[in-house]
Amino acid sequence: MTVTVRELRPDSAADIEGFVRVRHLALPYVFFSPASVLHGLTLSHPDAHARKLVAVADGEVVGTAQVSLAHDSPEPGQGALNVYVDPAHTGRGAGALLVGTAEEHLAAHGAKKLFAWVLDTPGDRAFAERRGYRPGRSAHFLRLDLAGAALPPLQDPPPGVELRTGADFADDPRPLFALDAEAGSDEPGDVATEMSDYEAWIDEYWKHPHLNLDLTSVAVADGRAVAFSVAHTGDAGRYATGMTGTARAYRGRGLAKLVKNHSLHRARAAGYAEAHTGNDAGNEPMLAVNRWFGYEICGTEVRYVRELG
Repeated sequence: MTVTVRELRPDSAADIEGFVRVRHLALPYVFFSPASVLHGLTLSHPDAHARKLVAVADGEVVGTAQVSLAHDSPEPGQGALNVYVDPAHTGRGAGALLVGTAEEHLAAHGAKKLFAWVLDTPGDRAFAERRGYRPGRSAHFLRLDLAGAALPPLQDPPPGVELRTGADFADDPRPLFALDAEAGSDEPGDVATEMSDYEAWIDEYWKHPHLNLDLTSVAVADGRAVAFSVAHTGDAGRYATGMTGTARAYRGRGLAKLVKNHSLHRARAAGYAEAHTGNDAGNEPMLAVNRWFGYEICGTEVRYVRELG
């Protein structure tokens, strides 16, 4: 079997479907769709030098890679590559070819430090370490049986707080952009980001094909959005939390639980049977919130890093 690596062709249904299929096989905790793959291809920032690669064997996509530079970080030269191979085709060189092609691309555009999420299995970790990557932080995938879960009862918001949905901000989402920029900057991570480009945020997040504004919950107080739980939905009854965050001055009041609970209840009423989310392993406050809802860890990835040069 000869394996070759090339760029994903956005006009090829076979490439797009193969990319989605491999991701679902290797990473079943996250849902992708042809629409979301095309969205990422067409709306990436030029300074990210983003690429999607596929490894092909006998005309079939057997591996994928997402490659980009952290263009929105104050520290230049940081790149990311996330490689996944169809479990039925591991050990045949597809992963090594994808990594090598991705590293060459990132180095050519000035990357000095590379980050990669690696599944927390002995084989995947050994693969990364043989290539000079060293382990760092970890993150968990969590799942909730939404159809059968005993969700906490709905609570009225505290005095001075009003609950709305993302759809209420359809005409002017800038308050949610401001909240996302503040809450997102405090998330644990290896690469600091500064979200300041409103139009780029609109393209990447507000226009995401999985964003469900009706199931996104927002708490409003003192004339501003102060907490939200962003809902993404896909086929087969799957619901995912894209982000739950609270403005700094309003933390410690239970608003994250409030907005997420309202979103989960509405999602279940709308027929969604399975809920997914993800947390940095060091984000104990959000892990505690998710345990309160009944989420259970179903997978873990480790963030590996390699210094170039």
